[in-house]
Amino acid sequence: MSAKHNELYPVFLKVSELQVLIIGGGNVGLEKLTFLLKSSPNAKVTMVSLTFAPELIELSKKHHVELIKSSYKKSFLKDKHLVIICTNSLKVNTKAYQHCKAKKLLVNVADNPPYCDFYMGGIVTKGVVKIAISTNGQSPTLAKRLRQFLESVIPNEIDNLAENLNVYRNTLKADFSTKVLQLNELTKNLLSK
Repeated sequence: MSAKHNELYPVFLKVSELQVLIIGGGNVGLEKLTFLLKSSPNAKVTMVSLTFAPELIELSKKHHVELIKSSYKKSFLKDKHLVIICTNSLKVNTKAYQHCKAKKLLVNVADNPPYCDFYMGGIVTKGVVKIAISTNGQSPTLAKRLRQFLESVIPNEIDNLAENLNVYRNTLKADFSTKVLQLNELTKNLLSK
């Protein structure tokens, strides 16, 4: 068995400043929306579907989510930055994917890795500290278990540490390299338990 390498590049998107489109309003759409809003409650999301799960409708009322009851049309891609496709129709998913690629939009077709520019991995959030977990699309269950483990071992006080280190960093009067060395020295015993 050859060693595999995860070549994904982790990026943290400001989805409160981007326009996200989710095509599909069933259980998978609910899962994708829930995941997105858990991490980014102020995400700007438009959802298009002929039907919407009741829980999805309730969740959308609490956030910046616009629901459009309609079949998919190419025009829904206008002014969007990121698209998540999760209908139960292979034909609709494929057509929407092709439209996204033609417009150079980042797209994720649920449960179809070859049709994904990005994956929605596991995320651990403790205040301002956020850790993303990826298994390169191979095992969402492993990502979930790693997320649960990290949530249990990272103390909630990590947020205070991040804030204090930021205050200290801002008092340093040095170039970037020197600041990094000083902060590394300060934090070297952080994980020595």
